[in-house]
Amino acid sequence: MSSASLLTSLLQYKAWANQELFAELRRLDPASQQAELHAALRILNHIYVVERIFVANLQGLPHGYSATNTPETPSLDALQQAVQTTDRWYLDYMVGLTAEQLSERIAFSFVDGDAGRMSREEMLAHIVTHGGYHRGAVGRIMAQLSLAPPRDIYTRFLHQAEPERRQAAL
Repeated sequence: MSSASLLTSLLQYKAWANQELFAELRRLDPASQQAELHAALRILNHIYVVERIFVANLQGLPHGYSATNTPETPSLDALQQAVQTTDRWYLDYMVGLTAEQLSERIAFSFVDGDAGRMSREEMLAHIVTHGGYHRGAVGRIMAQLSLAPPRDIYTRFLHQAEPERRQAAL
């Protein structure tokens, strides 16, 4: 498997895991579990903002953010739609990238003004791992409410996307 096809699979997994989590967050009661829902939305909005920053970085454009979250907290519906759009952007971006383009290092600025330099491949891997880390924090909030968080593990995604992988090897 090439690194491009692995990254594509991981970005597909990330989009799937996001959808799973947003669907599960709808189980929270906006009245009695308002604080927990707000905390979850703040975490998910942070993921979204970082992903938008890296969209700009990958294109060599200024990102326009001064922090890794926004002062306002979007609604669950608005954030889910924005995340879906960004997930689609990353999947579309992967189409046609060459190995040379993936390994190309790009200079950028972090929100604190510090300089950074990463390959496209490293940036895309960061997006996948960063989101997974923070989705786990949202899952912990759900668990504290006695709600089972989604089992958003890569192996589950692969077997759901390709059920034939469950067949015994011959």
